[in-house]
Amino acid sequence: MTDLRSHLFAGQAIPAQPLALDTNRQLSEKHQCALTRYYVAAGCGGLAVAVHSTQFEIREHGLMAPVLELASSTIDDSLKKNPRPFIKIAGLCGLTAQALAEAALAQGFGYQAGLLSLAAWKNESESDVLQHVREVAAVIPVIGFYLQPSVGGRVFSYSFWRKFAEIENVIAIKIAPFNRYQSLDVVRAVAEAGRDDIVLYTGNDDNIVSDLLTPYRFGSVTRRISGGLLGHWGVWTQKAVQMLEEIKALGEGSVPREWFTKGVAVTDMNAALFDSAHQFVGCIPGILEVLRRQGLVPTTHCLNPHEQLSPGQSEELTRVSLAYPELVDDDFVAAHLDDWLR
Repeated sequence: MTDLRSHLFAGQAIPAQPLALDTNRQLSEKHQCALTRYYVAAGCGGLAVAVHSTQFEIREHGLMAPVLELASSTIDDSLKKNPRPFIKIAGLCGLTAQALAEAALAQGFGYQAGLLSLAAWKNESESDVLQHVREVAAVIPVIGFYLQPSVGGRVFSYSFWRKFAEIENVIAIKIAPFNRYQSLDVVRAVAEAGRDDIVLYTGNDDNIVSDLLTPYRFGSVTRRISGGLLGHWGVWTQKAVQMLEEIKALGEGSVPREWFTKGVAVTDMNAALFDSAHQFVGCIPGILEVLRRQGLVPTTHCLNPHEQLSPGQSEELTRVSLAYPELVDDDFVAAHLDDWLR
């Protein structure tokens, strides 16, 4: 457990893995494995599978076990030549019985932690939700997940996160409400709980750079967000890894002003990728479109046929790719694609 926490505290780029479907909306194992090889080759420190970007519908289509197994075995194979620390994270959904079953399934495939979605807990009391977290944390290390309401999450109080931070086997929290006040609640709760062993990761794809640069001070306690567990980092991943390493190298000194300009560029790219203009309805197709253009997936198809690129989203993706070439890794992908698709 110490090694797991230490690895996360060191600051890792952890993409949320997309789902590669062919023209018949069937899983393309060839491309699914290629995606995993891409993330390992790009230098990521972990991978989150069976999460929002992977499409929650995999559970209804009997794909959860195959997708978890493919990712895990491909990671192991990819790291054989050059072993290094790498965390496998499985998304856990549903009420307690479902989440526990998914945790057992993930552990069987070698996953070390569960990213616990609370989206199914729409109207239950916060005390009931906390009891759910305790039961899941009793069987697998938990990464908490504050998900924005516009994509299925709910707003929790500061008190909820303060009690959440007291649960022993919570090892990290992904902060992703896309809201400054709610993000601050989580950081303050962890700081005031005295849990210096809980790692903070940004999931705020709209504010990545600022989250990573900011020291959060509460009295005598200062906390930092160590890395990112992000859907955005499922694309242009090699550049994301590079950016994170550059941010870590800045240390505790003053931050050059150009980093704030770069933060705006990343947010502009995310607006196109996640389809903020249409309340994020094209989020998953946007990710798949970037990967399709690079040859890493065959289509932008989703298991839900109603999930498609929004009007104008393709043009926006072209715009940001041309506007910020320093944040695009097309050359890296092109150089290795044939090997990853083997």
